[in-house]
Amino acid sequence: MKSILYLFCFVFLAACSSDSVEKNPYLPNYSFNTGSLINTNLPEYSQLKFAANSIILNSPYGINGVVVYYAGGDNYNAFELTDPNHQISACSTMSVNGLIATCDCDDGNSYDLLNGIRREGTTGTYPLIRYRVEVSGSLIRVYNN
Repeated sequence: MKSILYLFCFVFLAACSSDSVEKNPYLPNYSFNTGSLINTNLPEYSQLKFAANSIILNSPYGINGVVVYYAGGDNYNAFELTDPNHQISACSTMSVNGLIATCDCDDGNSYDLLNGIRREGTTGTYPLIRYRVEVSGSLIRVYNN
């Protein structure tokens, strides 16, 4: 009976392997680290002290830049500013308006900056690429390595 339980546990854990996550075929994985670049005590980043605000970090961060969105409390989100449902092109860079990031291509794909999920009417299956965020006092570090 024990061997059956061990076998079941092994099969269950193997099914949960990170190798089963589908990789986005449109966007490469660029490594970056902002270090202590984002300091909310500096005027250019001070809006991140207040909920429902965001900043844009342009290249060399991410593919076409990164949006950092402050949802309130300890909740900071960072996402790639390239539409995950397009190959990289002149129109695949997204613009941010409030809580929504929208692709500049004709289909107008849009995504929610609270969770990176596609909004209704968006073509494709991929959510925004999420980057890691680490907060230490007034310093915010965004990274993907």
